[in-house]
Amino acid sequence: MEGEKIALVADIYYRLCDKFGDQYWWPGDSAEEVVIGAILTQSVSWKNVEVAISKLRNQGLLSLQALHQTDVSVLAPLIKSTRFYNEKARKLKNFTSWIFNSYGGSLDSMFSRETWKLRQELLTVKGLGEETVDSILLYAGNKSIFVVDAYTMRIFQRLGLAEETWVYRDYQGFFMNNLQPELRIYNDYHAQIVRLGHLFCRKKKPLCIECPLQQLCNFAHLSRY
Repeated sequence: MEGEKIALVADIYYRLCDKFGDQYWWPGDSAEEVVIGAILTQSVSWKNVEVAISKLRNQGLLSLQALHQTDVSVLAPLIKSTRFYNEKARKLKNFTSWIFNSYGGSLDSMFSRETWKLRQELLTVKGLGEETVDSILLYAGNKSIFVVDAYTMRIFQRLGLAEETWVYRDYQGFFMNNLQPELRIYNDYHAQIVRLGHLFCRKKKPLCIECPLQQLCNFAHLSRY
């Protein structure tokens, strides 16, 4: 049974790769930019984040040092495109205050910590939830940890592989127990899921007939009738 599940999780990934190709995630020119983007992308599309990142870059504020030295009142208008921008400006400041107090502002020093101990530390930073923290660990820190988002939960419930009662750690455990712990796979699998959720497995009016996982999906089968 476990072998079948592992094979199915792999099959899903390869079907997505065949459809979408390698996603080359996460967009960002540096680890600092990836961290900033991970905080800004909460509850908003990436194109909105790109606008904010461009404005921060133009103002010379696309670094942890610069953000740490800049007031929320200055940051907030620059990231207005990301929604909840006052709150997100405070989250950026919370993170920079924490990393300068704990690690002298060094991401390298921070990422030298053991993954799960660092994860627990990051979750103490006000405003950082599990998805954001895991995105930072995976995409900025190259830590082998699987990121779960709303797309993941919706898609794998519809596939019949997840229970409605599952919480974040259940989904994360599902993937980490059924995938080889390879950084590249964790990185690209999550990106493939996001692409599928955005284009096909929508919350409302999903495009089941065109979906590359149609043959495997309980929801797609039931929606025919």
